[in-house]
Amino acid sequence: MLAKLAALGRRWPVDAPADPDVERALSFIGADADAETAVRTGYGAATVLAVLAVPVVVLAPPPVRVPLAALALAGVLSPPAVARQTSLALAAARRTRALGAAPDLVARAVLRMRIEPTAERAAAFAAETGDGPLAASLGEHVRRAAGTPGAGFTSFAAEWADWNPSLRRAVLLVAAAADAPAGERERTLDRALAAVLSGTRDRMAEFVAAIRGPTTAIYAFGVLLPLALVAVLPAGRAAGLPVSPAALVVVYDLLLPAGLLGASAWLLARRPVAFPPPAVTRAHPDVPDGRWRVAAGALAVGATAFLAAPVLLPAWTRWVAAAGSLAGTALVGWTRPVVAVRERVRAVETHLADALYLVGRRVKEGTAVEDAVAAAAEEVAGETGDVLAAAARNQRLLRAGVREAFLGEHGALADVPSPRARSAAALLALAAREGRPAGSAIVSMADHLDDLREVEREARRELGQVTGTLRSTAAAFGPLVAGATVALARGMAGTGEFGGAVPTAALGLAVGTYVLLLAGVVTALATGLERGVDRTLVGYRVGLSLLSATAVYLAAFAGASALT
Repeated sequence: MLAKLAALGRRWPVDAPADPDVERALSFIGADADAETAVRTGYGAATVLAVLAVPVVVLAPPPVRVPLAALALAGVLSPPAVARQTSLALAAARRTRALGAAPDLVARAVLRMRIEPTAERAAAFAAETGDGPLAASLGEHVRRAAGTPGAGFTSFAAEWADWNPSLRRAVLLVAAAADAPAGERERTLDRALAAVLSGTRDRMAEFVAAIRGPTTAIYAFGVLLPLALVAVLPAGRAAGLPVSPAALVVVYDLLLPAGLLGASAWLLARRPVAFPPPAVTRAHPDVPDGRWRVAAGALAVGATAFLAAPVLLPAWTRWVAAAGSLAGTALVGWTRPVVAVRERVRAVETHLADALYLVGRRVKEGTAVEDAVAAAAEEVAGETGDVLAAAARNQRLLRAGVREAFLGEHGALADVPSPRARSAAALLALAAREGRPAGSAIVSMADHLDDLREVEREARRELGQVTGTLRSTAAAFGPLVAGATVALARGMAGTGEFGGAVPTAALGLAVGTYVLLLAGVVTALATGLERGVDRTLVGYRVGLSLLSATAVYLAAFAGASALT
């Protein structure tokens, strides 16, 4: 489809200008297209929209013809700009997710340096034990530096300096520690980790302060004001304002959602760093391929809602009930298995710092890593202890080394896609070779993990003050106000004082559709601000929000109707 749009765009009578920013963005996200192709695709989309918009505007009712024409013109003119901004936004989102791994990457380099003060091996270890664009970028710089006096740290720091100055400073301190005297090396490494942690804290604090105003505006003008206006629509129609079902659809189901979507994209593009959940693909053994089961279940739930809603409520409610329940069930059913695997990964990471401390303390006392792991398995609780026990069992029954016991084909972490746990296992494997001197590094890693978790908790706690309101508004408060307001408007129209009021069915459907769109857009915004734009997590939370918004909207309408 995109290829056809690009081919159509080549016939557009305007040259596609070269754009180095788009070229760099497309290269960063790994797209199989250049900047000219992206812009040409936008021109092709503009051509298609122009062809489709003409008959729609011509055949539209006179009251909405002008706003539809303006909307169509904006749509025709926007695709080239949208193509450019989409490329930049996708690159910014991927870069934001990548920078969330900066503290972990620096911590791995610091720990490797504590065992052996060699910059080359520290850089290679940090890259090999990591996952994602940041580790891949460091790995590429390490390969380029092979055979040269450098370790790859300097060029890596220069590449990411514009996006995260604290990462640059931390990496350069790690590199400098290799040549520092033994007495200064520890202080230099501590400063490196402190630099990236404090930089992350400062950037998140600045971001939270900067988004309070825009999110308040979204809440006021995108939610409260539109819902409050629903109650006065009967009076507006009686006063001669051109309020029609078509106008309601254009305003509530096109213009307002488009505005919310644009504002959300603008906010998300400015997020400096994200702490995304572990990457879990559909190929994971604990994620079943149940697409047909999910589709059948969603259709069954939607059909049940479609048939059951008119039993207790007006007939128009069936469409809102069916759409919200079907979409919500499909999203939750499709994403829930992946979310369940991620919850297990988080459970494994919960007591990881305690496990490393216990192992490191024993290694410092002269205990072998293999024996220390087996002993810690009996003392660490939860999923973390189960992983240690599985690794100890692999060591005992399969005669496997530490690395194979954790990271081998049948290792304890084989089905646990946790970069943090896997890098800890790699450090334990390294400690098994180094012996007693590595015990202090393992204990230090336990302290570093506590610091990293605290930074994430602080960031989410600060963002939670903003995102919590958005989520509750999308899932409960907005639908509650909307349902009650539609019922109030229905009651006002039924008094006979407002002639020619908008039919309740048209009003309820238009506002109900707006409620569902609000649940999707605002929940996606809240999730993206808190955890980054992760498709699975966004889909799961949007699905839950749609189910909640549908039920609350219809229940509020029913309850308010009984009182009016």
